[in-house]
Formats: sequence, structure tokens, C-alpha cells
Amino acid sequence: MTPERGFLGRPDGRVYYEVMGAGPAIIFAHGLGGNHLSWWQQMPHFAERHTCIAFAHRGFAPSDPIAGGPHPRDYVDDLEALIAHLRLTDVRIVAQSMGGWSAVEYALRRPAALKGLVLAATSGTLDPRAADPTGGAQLDAWQREAAAQHAALRDRGIHVAAGARMTMEQPAHHFLYASIDAINAALDKEAVRQRLGETRVRGLDDARRIAVPTLFVTGAEDIVFPSFIAPHLAAAMAKGRAAQIANAGHSAYFERPTQFNRLVSDFLAEAG
Repeated sequence: MTPERGFLGRPDGRVYYEVMGAGPAIIFAHGLGGNHLSWWQQMPHFAERHTCIAFAHRGFAPSDPIAGGPHPRDYVDDLEALIAHLRLTDVRIVAQSMGGWSAVEYALRRPAALKGLVLAATSGTLDPRAADPTGGAQLDAWQREAAAQHAALRDRGIHVAAGARMTMEQPAHHFLYASIDAINAALDKEAVRQRLGETRVRGLDDARRIAVPTLFVTGAEDIVFPSFIAPHLAAAMAKGRAAQIANAGHSAYFERPTQFNRLVSDFLAEAG
């Protein structure tokens, strides 16, 4: 199955997208270390029953570069414009890490088209600290330990978002993950990361406003996103739930695609 490819014109440059399959739409929003190619194990799987759309966030190749780099506050407008451009009226969003900034903000606009939301290793603009039942103590401890593990992985040449287990068990997957990330090597990702942190300010009141069925999917060994926060955020939502994948790091969709795809398929079938 060959995808249809196109560019969506935006004020600051074009956004690249691919479409394949037929049926109710699923939009895949990638993380900071990826682009549309990150979803190579999801697009053909879900295209059997869905219209699948993968795009490269603004500033991420093959979308046009942006002077000074992209700002996450603009992601939701791009996503909304893409949905309008493709004339989608029946939409589900699957977002990984940075993609959550697009997805959460879109869900908060309460569009009638949105039928289901999957947040993979992300809370998007929802601040994890607001959902820490210990008032931030557990999160602080987790962040200290995660920072130490980040440094150790970098010393070994391991991509933090892929993780040590992927490198050991699936070296070809780790190579591909790092290669996709390298496509955007010229992009100042640390600046984008800082902007992501600055815009992650929403609290539990905003989580409660998300009425669409929402599934958090986390990896048990994630050292980028605090997985223990996900059930607390899900509990704040009217139709939220959380699932964890064992033996997986930050990128469970890439590392454990069979389990990830099954969780998402079952959830979307129930969400309608």
C-alpha cells in the first residue's frame, strides 16, 4: 500500500503529511526524536481499517525549516488546519511524547470530530507535577534518577528515548530510531525541549475538561516521561484510562509494536 504524500501550506512554512488506507481516520503525531517515519509499524497495520495520517511537525523535515525553530504553541493550529485540509469529520489521534502538545490542545478545543485520544509516554501540555499524589516529591526523586540514567546512556552512545533494552535486544531498531532522529540533526532540539517545558503548564482542571475517551500508554522502563503519573491523570478525566507495557522504555510504540498496536486497536474499537 503506497501512501499519498502532500504538503499543507502554513504561514511559517509547509507541513508534510502522508495518507494511506480507508475508513475512520487516525492521525499520528510524532515525538521530538522523530518525524512521520516514526510510525512505520503503525501506518500499515492500522491502514487495513482506517485512513491513517502521519505528518512531520512544523520545522521537522520534510516539513519546511523555520527560522529559530518551531514553537509548540503553534502545533495545535497546524493540526487543526491539517484536519480541515483533509476534510476529516471522524478523527482519532495517537500522539507520542512531543506529539502530545498537539493532541492535548486539540482535545481541549472539544471538536465534535474527535472520537478518541491516545497519549503515548506523554501528558502533553498537562503538567505531571499537578498529578503527583505526593505533591511533587515522587516526581523530584524520579527526575534525579532519570537524569543519572540519561547521562549513563549518552556515555554509551545509546539514544535516551530508545533505551538500553532496545539497544541490547533490537539493535537494528535502535539504529533506525537514531537514524530517523538524525534527519533533523540541524534542528536545535534543546531549544524545542525548553519551549515544551515552558508550555506544559495545564493542571487537573484542564484534564477534567477533556471529555473524549483517552488512553495513556506508557513503558514500564521509561526514563523520559514519568509513567507513574499516567493513572492519576487518567483518573481525573471523565473517560480516561491507563495501560503500561512491560519491558519497554519511552518509545513503546517503536520497541513493542505488537502490544502497542493491540492496546490502541482495542481502545479505539471501544471508543467508537
